Amino acid sequence: MRTQVGIVGAGPAGLMLSHLLHLAGIESIIIESRSRAYCEQRIRAGLIEQWVVNLLNDTGVGERMQREAMFHSGIHLNFSGRLHYLNFRELVGRGVAIYGQQEIVKDLIKRRLADGAPILFEVSDASVQDIDGKSPKIKFKHNGAEQEIACDFIGGCDGFHGVCRPSIPDGVLTEYDREYPFGWLGILSESPPPEDELIYSYNDRGFALYTMRSPVLARLYFQCAHDEDIENWPDDKIWEELHARLGSVRKLVEGKILQKGITPMRSYVVEPMQHGRLFLAGDSAHIVPPTGAKGMNLAFADVRMLSRAIAEYYKSGKTAKLDGYSLAVLPRIWKGQRFSWWMTSLLHHFPNENAFDRRRQLAELEYLVGSRAASITLAENYAGLPLD
Repeated sequence: MRTQVGIVGAGPAGLMLSHLLHLAGIESIIIESRSRAYCEQRIRAGLIEQWVVNLLNDTGVGERMQREAMFHSGIHLNFSGRLHYLNFRELVGRGVAIYGQQEIVKDLIKRRLADGAPILFEVSDASVQDIDGKSPKIKFKHNGAEQEIACDFIGGCDGFHGVCRPSIPDGVLTEYDREYPFGWLGILSESPPPEDELIYSYNDRGFALYTMRSPVLARLYFQCAHDEDIENWPDDKIWEELHARLGSVRKLVEGKILQKGITPMRSYVVEPMQHGRLFLAGDSAHIVPPTGAKGMNLAFADVRMLSRAIAEYYKSGKTAKLDGYSLAVLPRIWKGQRFSWWMTSLLHHFPNENAFDRRRQLAELEYLVGSRAASITLAENYAGLPLD
């Protein structure tokens, strides 16, 4: 097979990269190790910034989102027995939307297939080769047969555990990594969320987040030990903990737990995000703790920039944007890392902290909701920093 851009990974980054390239008249082929059903049903975070809402609409894949997404103007902070609302639209003129990552994946897969783009699901033994030359290749097995994609460029959108990043020679990449000493225990429940918008809860027992996937489907989390075993948390115990960390500020309705699991917390960035004709995007190059809701938003920012760089090459033969891809996207990534770390450190209990640190966190929360300048800083970062 021959195409202009080979893409490894049919998650949000790979699918959006293919879609944006198509709109620029550039061909691509996507390979994915999982099945289509798995990609479309895997539940992940679904908070998207205003500019991503605009991107989906402007590129013709936002119709269902406009009908089904929940558009939020701000968030609630719950601490010291009180609920405090920060209205982002009033503060910075932008809000956010709740629309599950799996829903965006469904919309993009449907559109890519309708446009005639090849997506090869359930491939195995994938590898990227000859990335230092002008004719890189993607090799893999599909339906039991060995296959190869010859291309001009490779988009490495295959996530943290994918094959693309490890294919870059030793000594090229610098990794920046932080693992957190806690995780999140999360559930998906057939029950209404306690509020129409997200509640971030700071409690003596630890952090909790009360969010949603729909008006009748709650997504609820609380801080737990990083090595916690989900088997130690029967449903009744989970609900008891969620009630305790919410307090009396809102009523929490219990429902059937459809899914539960432990999410580890880490911050990770690799520099540069490219080598030869291989370009990394999304989770293959960076991971953020979910507190700041930046993961998918940063991935879309990556492929937006990468698609423009590739389009410039095919239009004019110029490589300046391709050569400068990493330098162009990393400042936004690091600002997303800074905000995610700040939100995490503001709301979570760390094992090495003491009563002084608890009082310091409460003082910062009081300042945050009492100072318009501080509220604007949070709102600007949460709703999405301006694009170039």
